[in-house]
Amino acid sequence: MIRTREEYIKSLKSMRPNVYKFGELIEDVTTHPATCKAVESHARGFDGANDPAEKEIFVTTSSLTGKEIMRHTSLMLSLEDIMNNSRLKRTMYRKCGTCTCGFCVGWNAQNVMWAVTADMDEEYGTEYHQRLKQWLLAAEDSGILVAGALTDAKGDRSMKPSDQPDPDSNLHIVEYRDDGIVITGCKAMICGVAASEEIFLLPGSGYKETDKDYALSCVLPKDIEGLTIIETRHASDCRDLEEGFDAPATGVTQAYLVFDHVFVPKARVFMAGEFKYSGKVIEYFTANYRACIGACVAGQGDVMIGAGVLMARANGLAVKPFKDKMITMSVNNETTYAVGIGAMALGKPHRTGVWLSNNKVAHVNKIHVASLPYETKRLCQEIGGGIVETGCFPSYRDFTDPKLGPVIQRYVKAGREVSAETRARAARLSEWLTLGGGVPGCMHGGGSPDGARMVVHANTPYEEFAAYAKIIAGITEDVKEPGNVKR
Repeated sequence: MIRTREEYIKSLKSMRPNVYKFGELIEDVTTHPATCKAVESHARGFDGANDPAEKEIFVTTSSLTGKEIMRHTSLMLSLEDIMNNSRLKRTMYRKCGTCTCGFCVGWNAQNVMWAVTADMDEEYGTEYHQRLKQWLLAAEDSGILVAGALTDAKGDRSMKPSDQPDPDSNLHIVEYRDDGIVITGCKAMICGVAASEEIFLLPGSGYKETDKDYALSCVLPKDIEGLTIIETRHASDCRDLEEGFDAPATGVTQAYLVFDHVFVPKARVFMAGEFKYSGKVIEYFTANYRACIGACVAGQGDVMIGAGVLMARANGLAVKPFKDKMITMSVNNETTYAVGIGAMALGKPHRTGVWLSNNKVAHVNKIHVASLPYETKRLCQEIGGGIVETGCFPSYRDFTDPKLGPVIQRYVKAGREVSAETRARAARLSEWLTLGGGVPGCMHGGGSPDGARMVVHANTPYEEFAAYAKIIAGITEDVKEPGNVKR
């Protein structure tokens, strides 16, 4: 089904309210100022699917039915398929400037579990793969948005989940039933839930038998009984509650998902205690996800270059003096995008056909994603000047005040051919992209850079490389690691 924004918004309106922020139950996420901007961001994806100029980015043909479907519900069975994941992500950032996780994490999760469920079924004789197929057919048919949730609250990072003083620090199964499972615990810092219709849950780590109850995967409606969604704070989020241009029309949300004995029917359960495969979920997911997120920061970087162009001109300056800075910004964008594409190109298909990116190169990309975008943000601020770096000019309310407004506008105006309001809007956008609510999870989104470095280390064959060097140098001696030497 190729949905329209109207159909998407109607679906969200029909859901049971269970989202909170600032202690308030949000009755309608499509109209409440704390969540409606994230809904608007996602709605622009459905606009793209119905725009002939962008349709190929958002729409594809189902490998299961041969029908036309929303791309974010598809299986990625080729290098071209997964590259289109990156194209879609970069396009969405260009449309709204920030994360739209309903088009992102759930899509990757369903592809990872397509591979892992087949492997579990082969070893254990389970029926997970067929269950996933039936759910996926329904998802393709409806075109729903599905958030993805991996990260647990975790508790004490030095302890295993089963050793935590509070066992609910990590989401886990508290009851195995013939007709499904019952789960309790918390997934934390989950993006895009308020704007999504379902949530695809994955294990938060690789587990051993002592933690088998934490090895779970399932998909459930966002408004399922027993789930409470608590929206987190983010920079400048009180501006979202106000009228005017101090915040843009788009936005992003993150939430804590608190599960209190939530029953998940068997048809929606794709892993229930098979701890041996929890590590495979993490391996496959991070490889594909960390390859694709290079496109996310590249897309926002594109917008930051544009914001820099607007600010230079609004300040009365030509773009040319900032050429070197903008070249650096563009290089940063294309580096994360290209390294991600490289990880995909060096990957290979799983036996089920799902494409899996190269693990090492994908994690190299994550390390770049945790650094290069911050340099791009710094340069965006540098081009824009102090009005951007500190957000240092009066609020929209003062800007439009009958008494104060004319005075403020007189002194905010800079370029002869650009109005005070345009300069103010451009400055607020740059501020939002670099310091405010538009900042995506570059550092820890999709996992920490230190975790990525560990994967790169584990996949770097130091002894093999040392052997190359020995041959070229003509060394025949065995050069070993030194033992512990007392000094």
